Amino acid sequence: MQKNTDLIFKKLAVHLDDLPAGFPPGGDGLELRLLQKLFTPEDAELAIHITLIPEDARVVAWRAKRNPEQVAQQLKEMAFKGLIFSIEQADKPPLYMANQMVIGIWEYHVQNLDPDLIHDMNAYIPALLKEAWKVPQLRTIPVNRSISPQLEVMTYENAEEMIRRHKKLVVAPCICRRERTMVGEGCNKPEESCLIFGSSADYYVRNGMGRVITQQEALRILQRADEAGLVLQPGNSQRAGNICCCCGCCCGVLRTLKQLPKPAGQVSSPFYAVSDSDTCEGCGTCLERCQIDAVILDNGTAQINRDRCIGCGLCITTCPSNSLTLVRKPSELQPPVLKNSRDTYLKLGRLRNKLGFLQITKLFLKSKIDRLLVSSGLYLYFIRSTQVEN
Repeated sequence: MQKNTDLIFKKLAVHLDDLPAGFPPGGDGLELRLLQKLFTPEDAELAIHITLIPEDARVVAWRAKRNPEQVAQQLKEMAFKGLIFSIEQADKPPLYMANQMVIGIWEYHVQNLDPDLIHDMNAYIPALLKEAWKVPQLRTIPVNRSISPQLEVMTYENAEEMIRRHKKLVVAPCICRRERTMVGEGCNKPEESCLIFGSSADYYVRNGMGRVITQQEALRILQRADEAGLVLQPGNSQRAGNICCCCGCCCGVLRTLKQLPKPAGQVSSPFYAVSDSDTCEGCGTCLERCQIDAVILDNGTAQINRDRCIGCGLCITTCPSNSLTLVRKPSELQPPVLKNSRDTYLKLGRLRNKLGFLQITKLFLKSKIDRLLVSSGLYLYFIRSTQVEN
């Protein structure tokens, strides 16, 4: 029995590694221990039959050769636990699709953390981010008060404009600050600060991970983020489904970037800060505000290390002498921001040799064939035959 269980989790690890952000080996079986903490063997066995294409429970049941009613109940429970993603619309059956580990399964466990799980995940993060950040899943945009009238900013680079484009808004706890607090390494910055939009907002509310807020409340959260010195990181697409408000002491992404000699080259950001040494008073406020250690004092004036600056604008909004400004990078240094998250993840999958043309074609064909078989009713005959044989 144990050998079969081990095999199931190994299959699930391979299945998750085939998703865009990946799930590579972490050394000493670390990735398998993580899965065993997150999934029951029964959930793991069903998860390997769920793909990136949204499908109803009958299709998953056909693929898994299981009873449709039982599978439907199990899928609902797995979505509630954050193991898979669900899309629910009125008068239509729920659709289910695979979740990546990050961004996905891990973030959806914000209400179900424990110290052992946090320890293993933090040990695994470096291995995971090597794969997941071949195309950044988040990008950095400036806090609004740092945007001068002369600085031309796209709508998708302006946090307040992003908020105003959405009617349904949800706020959720920051999993990074929550997990750091649980292991005694947290900070005093606001925990309830992750903003979610669109279908992801429905998922968060449906599964008890966040609460609905108004546009005005969302804008106040952005203002509070600026006051607290939090970096704004939306999803890396023009139609982002979230804005994370991140600190350099807790955020897994920023903590990893800080360890790099040139973090600016690893992020998706169109700006960097510049300092005017003639007016700088050398007060050091910008050093305290910077979450990525990009500012130093040299001969009593602030100097920006462009190899480290990620263009968040936090140093600018509290500069008493107005000596700091944002500048747009040359076009060749600005990573393209793709239209939507689907395009971003397809690009990431291609770079990881997981979602090339043939793989995508095979995935869609298999889904279409399975859906046709389910629609024909032939799958019911097969399931009944299987049950009789067993």
